[in-house]
Amino acid sequence: MDHEQGPRPADPPVAPGSRRSRILGGDGGTRSLAIATASTIVFFGAITAIIVTSPGWPEVKKAFFDPQIFAESFPEIAHAFLLNIRIFLIAEAVIVVFALLIAVLRSLPGPVFFPVRILAIAYTDLFRGVPTILVIFMLGFGAPALQLKWVPSSPLFWGIVSLVLVYSAYVAEVYRAGIDSVHPSQESAARSLGLNRAQSLRYVILPQAVRRVVPPLLNDFIGLQKDSALVALIGPVEAFRQAQIDEAATFNFTPYLCTAILFIAITVPLARFTDWLVARDRRRQLAGQQ
Repeated sequence: MDHEQGPRPADPPVAPGSRRSRILGGDGGTRSLAIATASTIVFFGAITAIIVTSPGWPEVKKAFFDPQIFAESFPEIAHAFLLNIRIFLIAEAVIVVFALLIAVLRSLPGPVFFPVRILAIAYTDLFRGVPTILVIFMLGFGAPALQLKWVPSSPLFWGIVSLVLVYSAYVAEVYRAGIDSVHPSQESAARSLGLNRAQSLRYVILPQAVRRVVPPLLNDFIGLQKDSALVALIGPVEAFRQAQIDEAATFNFTPYLCTAILFIAITVPLARFTDWLVARDRRRQLAGQQ
């Protein structure tokens, strides 16, 4: 028995502020998806065609994309990359706490805390102004040269300390922006309930401030993961240094491609997670306005 087929259901609507709508640049329907796919294929196809048909492509392919050298170098570089992850995790754990302390000290009110605020401002201005590579060089080579028994001489230690000092200055400003974004009425309400300044800060202001600055914090930590490669400049054999060793042994730049792939494998998921958090906060704000 034949059955009459009904009309094909329409594509589900896409919210104007959704990530899919922003990427497609339209209403997110089938036609927009087809146009986006076709334009992407044409764009990257044209770039690929220009590269592979260029006169110097055979030499570049041999120097940067040698599959045999890639297979031989990747295991060593991947093992060295574990040190980058270790540097990142240790530095991040310290930065989260230390930067919050700097931000709180800078936000303390009253003339009695003026010297503390000045020190916090001087710290953030100094370490945001000096390039990270210079801080690593000065501490990595200068601190052990003092030859003090109680001063560690490990290059890895001073590399982590340098990253902590530099990134804490940036993260402290992110925290401070979050603290300043909390309306003063929140503290006034907390004080009216009997909480003192420290309790209001701990239980009312900081939870709201930290929640608001999570996306920019993750962006800073993405940069921290990449800058962990700078520690190689003072001695530790991490992924970038291992790539340099392999490049010097093979006279080929393919090991750098291995290193780049490993960093991308870490940073891209973090970036997409950050985008997801931003989109989630935007949806919550739009829902609260309705």
